[in-house]
Amino acid sequence: MYIQLNSQIICYERTGESGSPVILIHGNREDHHIFDVLAEKLSQNHVVYAMDTRGHGESATPKEYHYIDMAKDVINLIHALDIEKPYLLGFSDGGIIALLVAINASELLSGIICCGANLTPAGLNHKDIREMKKDYKKTEDPRILMMLQEPDIHPEDLENITVPAMIFAGQHDCVRQKETETIAKYIPNASLQILKGEDHGSYIVNSSTLYQFIYNFIG
Repeated sequence: MYIQLNSQIICYERTGESGSPVILIHGNREDHHIFDVLAEKLSQNHVVYAMDTRGHGESATPKEYHYIDMAKDVINLIHALDIEKPYLLGFSDGGIIALLVAINASELLSGIICCGANLTPAGLNHKDIREMKKDYKKTEDPRILMMLQEPDIHPEDLENITVPAMIFAGQHDCVRQKETETIAKYIPNASLQILKGEDHGSYIVNSSTLYQFIYNFIG
């Protein structure tokens, strides 16, 4: 399905017939299909909206890439489809987007599940930053440039999040564990899970590992 949100065309897939709505937001240079396994399980008890962020999958390509614009796309999607108090589940860039939506519009949400997010580029391991710089030098992909320059979320900004939050990262994540702990510390009603043996995306991409956690969180 496609929807025009102001000047941005967003592709999304809706599954499930009833239950609390859940919006799934993928990471950089991915699309909503990374959630296919998880969405299939979630849609048994929830209405699931799996979206392609701008410039990804089948959504339109913007002139520039900024996380705040992607967060506004999610807010606009909620309004346009009249989604009542959804939960947001965001992975990597999607986790950053979920944080920004909750910071700016908690009143629209029931809760967030934030996986492998960082507050600034410095929250990533040095090795991974070096690899991103190499990738950008080869490709000049503006989506990589965004990761090298953004986000710029101050820990105090997280105090504006007024809905429950679950914060996840893998034991071997590219996000520094201290960064993940800071996110959980500053969100007033947050719980933290560092998943043993997992890396940045192993518990997300084509995986239902999070399902039981989500079930316990949402019901």
